[in-house]
Amino acid sequence: MIRQVFTWVFSVVLRIFFRRIELAGIERVPKDGPVIFVLNHPNALIDPAFMLCLSPRPVSFLGKSTLWSIPVVGTITRAFDSIPVYRKQDGGGDNSKTFRLCRELLSRGGSLALFPEGISHNAPHLQPMKTGAARIGLGAQLDRLLIVPAGLYYNAKGIFRSDALVYFGEPIEAARVEMASDGEPPRDAVRALTDQIGQSLAEVTLQAERAEALGMVERVEKILAATDGDDEDPTLFESFEVQQRLIEGYYALKARDPAPVEALERRVTRYERDLERLGLDSDHLSPDQFTWWGSIRYALSSFLALALMLPVAAVGAVVHGPAYQVTRVMALRLYKGDNDMLGTLKILLALVLYPITWVLAGVGCWWATGLWWAGVVGALVAPLSAWVALRFLEYFGEVMGAARGLALFLTRRRLFGRLHDERVAIRAQIVALSQKFEAQDAAP
Repeated sequence: MIRQVFTWVFSVVLRIFFRRIELAGIERVPKDGPVIFVLNHPNALIDPAFMLCLSPRPVSFLGKSTLWSIPVVGTITRAFDSIPVYRKQDGGGDNSKTFRLCRELLSRGGSLALFPEGISHNAPHLQPMKTGAARIGLGAQLDRLLIVPAGLYYNAKGIFRSDALVYFGEPIEAARVEMASDGEPPRDAVRALTDQIGQSLAEVTLQAERAEALGMVERVEKILAATDGDDEDPTLFESFEVQQRLIEGYYALKARDPAPVEALERRVTRYERDLERLGLDSDHLSPDQFTWWGSIRYALSSFLALALMLPVAAVGAVVHGPAYQVTRVMALRLYKGDNDMLGTLKILLALVLYPITWVLAGVGCWWATGLWWAGVVGALVAPLSAWVALRFLEYFGEVMGAARGLALFLTRRRLFGRLHDERVAIRAQIVALSQKFEAQDAAP
């Protein structure tokens, strides 16, 4: 019962914190039988929350033993039947009981999830793989045990209302091996399976030598994905696949002929600087969408929608403003440069401060009216007002962006046209470099 309550709460929290969440490759996850999920670890406690709440089947997690002693976090960890790992840097080291519990779970047909990197981090590439997943999988000595890689991708992991993708890759089978004299699987087999796990995880994550390369690839993909008129936005998985191909091409071309790649980088930087100065995105540079009738219709519908939301949104903003600001400031002070912890801190602080806000809203309504039921209604309506305020601010931002694009189109047509043509030219340059990469790759 406790697990179901926590799962529901965290599912709601994740859907609020992230504007868009997608699952890809879910058809690759076995519906039954023993499974080990292996994941990359870029975002602290948010990473296990995704698997615990969104996995197509219940999972138990391996977690560092120190989590069990942290208030609130320890309660949550126990509620999800997690299994502690005693790391040397935490004063432990003997994990014989940990391996035994894992193997018992798998022998019952259960599913286990762990992070073979062993740490949460901000690096633009995977960290060296620990051997735990391979040792558990081979040591279970089961006829059919599958290891499923799951890549976690965040477009801005510490930012409220960003996007997240969970990408399940092709399963790996942990074949039976003859155990060594100490009852453990042979080291060669463990190392081979660990290397295979690392390769499979690399296929479902974005890998780069430097964070700057990932940043450039993400910016280029955004230009490629900019929509014209009624074009549909790409899914997160489509954007992820494009970025994977761009990274591959980026490093291959930079090694063979760096000059055109560096020229493209400079051009993209100048283009983005011009857009930033005008407060625009690439999506705002589509002249086909700026028709008189379309603009009038969009303005009227937007004004009506914003006017209807405004009263409730204003109440929500006033009531929740203090909690929002305290959450933001405290998270920034506590995270101490560890960007992998920023999102986790924001969510944990919000889980405390926002319920307090709703209780205080109820008490305020009761005190103002003298009616107990008014306090109950106030406490129940407060979360709704917060959601309306959030949607109002997001929609208002979209409308203002479109308005700036329209104003530029009407008053500075030449500049608008130059920026639009530059976006088209950058796309063409990217396509030309891509074709060059494919031609070189196909050459004998």
